[in-house]
Amino acid sequence: MTQAKILIVEDELIVARDLQMIVERAGYQVCGTARSVDKALELIMQETPSLVLLDIFLHGKETGIDLARQLRAHHIAFMYLSANSSPEILAAAKQTQPYGFLVKPFRERDVLVTIEIALYLHQQNASTRRQQAAALTLLMEKQKEEDTSLPETLEEVAHALQPLLHFDFLLVHNETGKVLAALRTGFNHYKVLNERDLAASCQLSEKKFTALLGNNLAAPQPVIYNDAAFKQFSHSNGIAKLLSDTFHLQSTIQIPLPSGQTNHCCLAFFSRKTDAYFTEYINFLQGIAAPLVALLTGKYQKAASISGKPRTTDCTSIFDNIIGSHHLLLQAFDEVKQVASVDTSVLITGESGTGKERIAECIHKLSPRRDKPLVKVNCAALPEALINSELFGHEKGAFTGATERRTGKFEQAHEGSIFLDEIGEMPLELQSRLLRVLQEREIERLGGKTPVKIDVRIIAATNRNLENEVAAGRFRLDLYYRLHIFPIHLPALRDRKEDIPALVHHFLKMHSQKINRANTDISSKALAALVAHNWPGNIRELEHVIERSVVMAKDGMIREVVIRG
Repeated sequence: MTQAKILIVEDELIVARDLQMIVERAGYQVCGTARSVDKALELIMQETPSLVLLDIFLHGKETGIDLARQLRAHHIAFMYLSANSSPEILAAAKQTQPYGFLVKPFRERDVLVTIEIALYLHQQNASTRRQQAAALTLLMEKQKEEDTSLPETLEEVAHALQPLLHFDFLLVHNETGKVLAALRTGFNHYKVLNERDLAASCQLSEKKFTALLGNNLAAPQPVIYNDAAFKQFSHSNGIAKLLSDTFHLQSTIQIPLPSGQTNHCCLAFFSRKTDAYFTEYINFLQGIAAPLVALLTGKYQKAASISGKPRTTDCTSIFDNIIGSHHLLLQAFDEVKQVASVDTSVLITGESGTGKERIAECIHKLSPRRDKPLVKVNCAALPEALINSELFGHEKGAFTGATERRTGKFEQAHEGSIFLDEIGEMPLELQSRLLRVLQEREIERLGGKTPVKIDVRIIAATNRNLENEVAAGRFRLDLYYRLHIFPIHLPALRDRKEDIPALVHHFLKMHSQKINRANTDISSKALAALVAHNWPGNIRELEHVIERSVVMAKDGMIREVVIRG
């Protein structure tokens, strides 16, 4: 029986008592209950709980969301239980990255399932982060000894660093006052920039740019600025505003380093996400900042040139057929790399036509199961009368017409992966059977007398909002949390319009070759029309438009595009 310690932070005494009874019956230890943030912090210092069940509105001025930020800084897992599910509250709560969210009133089994998943996720995340941090330290030591170029070193280190700390722009302000930066341009591609390059990117003379650096980029202590705080910071700091405007940055974490010079020595990470950084990152960065700055500046001083040919990694080649370099897409790639080697369920969300099946293929190819089958199932296309037989198989004579045993999709995927596309379309009755597969790792064929053990990794995808489906009673909450262990969201094409030109030229080449025609070109006017469109059908719709345009193009040039619908 587990002895995980759980702290209950809930201002309603009756609800707190009910929660205590639920978790104690399940074998967990309740290390205390609190009605305010102050009391909760006092208990946390005394008990160090494994998990905090956290209400949002508490006694006193501070809320559960305020406490959540402190829990993250102390690496303590937490999940929300609240009567308030307004979009504003949910958005604020999600920014703290909880391990679960239940809306009151809740059922006992929903609480226990969410606790089980929260504890599992926290343990997996902590273990993975320790391994990744150790690997990063070893890599930096190795790179210090090797005769590799600055771009090669940067790509190696950044590839190891991204799972621990997402960034789109890295800046080193060394003790001599010089600046070295790296701009992320692809999954594992980084453009190295010196002061001259940065000045040109910002459309300033090098002299003016250098003078602006005199403002000192960072404060003399570690700082984190997200969203509104970042905007306020950039308005008061000329160089920060210049960089944020040029490279579309929205958050930063900066670690100053001791320096004998008058200039501050600073390591700064920037992201295009509005809420990328938390205080828990500071200790980790303070441990690696000095050796990382020393490594990069040392390579820079030795290099005759900062240019270099990017190397292709196994992960990079896996993503070759997914076109784009928008930061939201690169974030999805990072998450794929992070989860692929961990044998857990994945839920891919996004509108129709965003490439969810391609991402599922990448997860499988990067996983230890890559040499075993990836079985694909479109849940929306399965006939309801045959769906049980299709997924779980049947025995001979199980129903009229069952003249022989049939192996279902789950058995076909044994030791491999199964991709359940459009899982939001699955009937409720079948959802309960799928839940059993996830919990027990076994299936029952129709007409069978004994369960069949299976070893399958489940990757699911949906274009629906499953939270809304749960609220409407069309999707099981316990199944949702079982699948939602590691969500990956794919952005709509209208949210990454910068990628449209690259996608257009990719499809032009592909469909020109398909009809044995020389590569078709497109006019700037036609391309501008494609970029301006909102693409409700996303990449799939764009491809169909390009295929049609290639067929209709005269003299190898698309001058106008017809977008139907």
